[in-house]
Amino acid sequence: MIGNAPFFVVGVLFLIGLVAVLTERNLFKIAIGISVIESATNMFLIVLGYRTGGSIPVRYLAGGEKFMVLPTPQALTLTAIVIALATTALMLSLLMLIYRHYGTLNIDEIRRLRG
Repeated sequence: MIGNAPFFVVGVLFLIGLVAVLTERNLFKIAIGISVIESATNMFLIVLGYRTGGSIPVRYLAGGEKFMVLPTPQALTLTAIVIALATTALMLSLLMLIYRHYGTLNIDEIRRLRG
């Protein structure tokens, strides 16, 4: 029904985040790129567990449905969301400390100020 469209969207999101990480000179934009990559990974896990016509595991185990949506990728995604929240909070706190110390978030200027 939905074909390969979700995988295409995951690939586009991952590429957008990767381009942001590799080409940007501002640390805040790099942190946003990393967050986009994390979101693409979560979406990839959800797409892997999707089955057309599948139902929730409780209905499948009761004998009401033929196919079940896999619960393992959903549990992995919930874990990945918590880890992404922690890494984003850590990145933002480090960015605040870098800005207080150097007065800028530009990578080139921080390298020049190192001495």
